[in-house]
Amino acid sequence: MLHCGFLSCSFTKMTSDKLFFILTRKPDKLQHISAGQICHISQFKYSLSSSQKTFSVMSVGHQFSLPYDIEVGSLEELSEAEAELLLALTDDAERLKWFQQRDSLRAALELKVGMVVNVEKDEEQLRGIIRTIGRRTEPAYSASLSGTFFGIEPQVRRSSLSAAVFRTLMKMEKPVERLKFRCSVLLKRRCQQVCGDMKLFLLDGSNDSNPNLISIAEPEIYQSLCTDLTVNSVVELTLDHRSLYGIIRWIGRLPERMEMMAGIELEEEVGVNDGTFRGERYFFSPPKRALFVKLSSCQPDSRFQSLSFNQSERKPKEEEQVDHILIGRMKGIQGHCNSCYMDAALFSLFSCSSVLDSMLFKSTEPEDSPIQKTLLCNIVNPLRSNGFVEGRHIMKLRQQLQKLGYSHSFTTEEKDPEEFLTIIMQQILALEPLLKLSAGGEVQECYYYQIFLDQKHNLLLPSVQQLLEHSFHTEGIKLAEVPSCLILQMPRFGKKFKMFETIVPSLELDITDLLSKGPQQCMLCGNLAQEECSDCFKDPLFSRTGFKMFCETCSAQVHTHPLRRSHQRSPLDIPNDFLPRRSPNVLARDKLDLFAVLCIETSHYVSFIKHGPSSQDWIFFDSMADRQGAQCDGFNIPEVRACPEVGAYLEMSPSELADQVPRDMRGVAKRLFCDAYMYLYQSSSMCLYR
Repeated sequence: MLHCGFLSCSFTKMTSDKLFFILTRKPDKLQHISAGQICHISQFKYSLSSSQKTFSVMSVGHQFSLPYDIEVGSLEELSEAEAELLLALTDDAERLKWFQQRDSLRAALELKVGMVVNVEKDEEQLRGIIRTIGRRTEPAYSASLSGTFFGIEPQVRRSSLSAAVFRTLMKMEKPVERLKFRCSVLLKRRCQQVCGDMKLFLLDGSNDSNPNLISIAEPEIYQSLCTDLTVNSVVELTLDHRSLYGIIRWIGRLPERMEMMAGIELEEEVGVNDGTFRGERYFFSPPKRALFVKLSSCQPDSRFQSLSFNQSERKPKEEEQVDHILIGRMKGIQGHCNSCYMDAALFSLFSCSSVLDSMLFKSTEPEDSPIQKTLLCNIVNPLRSNGFVEGRHIMKLRQQLQKLGYSHSFTTEEKDPEEFLTIIMQQILALEPLLKLSAGGEVQECYYYQIFLDQKHNLLLPSVQQLLEHSFHTEGIKLAEVPSCLILQMPRFGKKFKMFETIVPSLELDITDLLSKGPQQCMLCGNLAQEECSDCFKDPLFSRTGFKMFCETCSAQVHTHPLRRSHQRSPLDIPNDFLPRRSPNVLARDKLDLFAVLCIETSHYVSFIKHGPSSQDWIFFDSMADRQGAQCDGFNIPEVRACPEVGAYLEMSPSELADQVPRDMRGVAKRLFCDAYMYLYQSSSMCLYR
């Protein structure tokens, strides 16, 4: 028997003379061959056919399999270790899904015996130790592979002792148990995560043995399983009624000690050694700064508890990172069971913008904290770190919302993005309203603004700027202050009927004229404006955008015209400390930048993200761009792709855009111009304060 603490052994060394591939597309003429099958070709045959368009490959696992000619473009090469890992999955579609998650696959290959992992079983998070990595059964013949499996020993925290007995494993008569596997490898400087479904053993005390499995007899029970403390954690401990602070530099067992111990490097010289114990060095520390204590005696440093949640924050992707992190298949947020409204909304808000990150860290009620944690830890951070969020995390969020009673159909039915966002921002996280609207001297608060228009409008090919101004004019409202984030819902009658066939995105929203307070410029001479005329707003003589504001002189001249004499003018609210003699050229314009657009077509939501300053810095996200497998056992394939063609249309003049035929527009540009449902804008200055 092999006894070890953290044994640095991994997958069996591969010495095959074969090259392995996975079939990524089902061949047209071979109906019995499915995408996701593993096949191989000898090194010798490969050298003879490397320049050909097809390879003559054989299916792995069949001794007398006939060779099949498969197009090179339908094959992706695997290492033998990758092939062994994927072969543990019996379903071809699932195998292909795992292959497409290459980052997760590579991370799984780095798992080693002795690593502490988290697994999810029956929706319950369990800690465990990897006890075996290897084959469950011998291959059918010597040249074949049979799959690599992990044996996980669950650890259960009990009142006094966490005990789990391991016996050597050889055969598993009962089927291998499927666990939802979110592997957080502990006791390493950086946490590696593998998300997905993997074949894992739950070791149950079998007395058989198998030389192919790396096993550990009578394992040590790591008390670290009951805490999140790892090497490099900052900790606090009490000694002689005094609090000491330090950093964990080592975790393990000391001679003649049964408990799991921690080697602490203290902040002060109140220790007893320099990282040695009985003449053997366990870590390095300055003299009198090291101390060995029971790991169970350590607590997270209370001085940093208020920051611990924030430390897990991941910044949104900047333009130079988008190509590397976000773009590709199996990128973005994976859709599942009518979740596209939520997928598109979350991707729009958090993939490349941090304007609403405050709601991820604000204090919440205890019953709402799990939802906030799911948003941050399971959705936003993985999206920003790896560019991918599994559909099960979105389903977890939907289940949490449903459990709290916000809707009995959150897990099954499609919702509107604004309904979801309002529940999250207002009812759960109690975020301060994003908008403050002034109407008739009163201020109203809301989270998004629905654009409404007078039926007598004369807009044909409107921009978002025009729509917002006309809506404010119709409703008689203004902005009470500059918002950090402005969410605009386009004018529609339900999801199907659009008021406009095409809406031109405004990359910037000039909201200066829409503010209820503050200095304004005369639209004619540029001096300080003192009056506003709502009747002039629709006068065709003036510009198509902007409220019509004048100084007293220009207003008098404009309204001498017989057609304007009856106009009703109103004085502007100008700050008392603003000096009229001040040069009008220094009046700054308040503008918001477009960062995302949600679109809908036939009840399916997608989103466009403006991720950089260039006119071509656009990406398109669809959480259900493709599907692998059947409806009952398949999965959706999300996709994020660059769409620089959008920039070319945005640079066109209104007359050029009017001549465009939507169905002939390149790429996905039509969906942005014709299917817009919700526009998201942000203030680069105000988001620093709110």
